[in-house]
Amino acid sequence: MSNTSPSPIRPAVLVLAASRAGADDPVAQLKGTTHKCLAPIDGVVMLVRVVQAILDANVMGKIYVSIESEDLLRTVPELAQWLDDSTIQIAPVRGNLADSVLAAAKMMEPAFPMIITTGDNALHTAEILQDFVGQFLTMKGDAAAGFTTAETVIAEFPEVGLAYHRLKDGGYSSCNLYAFRSDKALTAVRIFEGGGQFGKRPMRIIKAFGISPFILYKFRLVTLDELLQGIARKMGITADIIMLPYAYGPIDVDNISFFEISERALKERRMAEK
Repeated sequence: MSNTSPSPIRPAVLVLAASRAGADDPVAQLKGTTHKCLAPIDGVVMLVRVVQAILDANVMGKIYVSIESEDLLRTVPELAQWLDDSTIQIAPVRGNLADSVLAAAKMMEPAFPMIITTGDNALHTAEILQDFVGQFLTMKGDAAAGFTTAETVIAEFPEVGLAYHRLKDGGYSSCNLYAFRSDKALTAVRIFEGGGQFGKRPMRIIKAFGISPFILYKFRLVTLDELLQGIARKMGITADIIMLPYAYGPIDVDNISFFEISERALKERRMAEK
């Protein structure tokens, strides 16, 4: 009998990097780039930081970047090199985030299990990705989403001003980390149809999931787990919450203020590593 253990599962990862706001994105304007995720932050392009964190985590398989064209990536030397050596591959962009995820799933080989993140998660590290993937692979739900508590974020970044999901059991913020176990789980891409960001724009919950979840959310009548399980049942799937104890987890570079906070945190990390 062979003592060789099975190879660990290495999910594919899809990085959403298309420009939603185009030329109107304030961070892109600030840095003179076409796309926010192509803007440098503390001397390194945001998307390069995200891909490097994925590579350093060493727990995922093929890396796909959903962006409008390969030429955009080739404007950044590191991204061009990763294209040339097949470290990253291009995934198609469609009319909205949900359609882009569905289109990417059709061409990714293999598509599942699939991790989704975004190209503006400049603060994400190998550690948070390892934690997220590790927890997901021990769970059974069709889909999963990563969250951090408001208390964790505020303790380290009191000035950040995130729009937390305030529920019966406390405040939470999404870490822009999602996981899908199979084709069935793609039902959950409805969360991206209107752009997500339900904490900032809770009325989008009605369009995505109906009036009942909105009422439960608005009046804090349920816990985070109860809300997620109710939404998952409406979609005909099962879902898991992955709690991530990293204050930086939910901080993406969504505006100038978040850019400044993120750049300051990155500079502090860099100095601490010297």
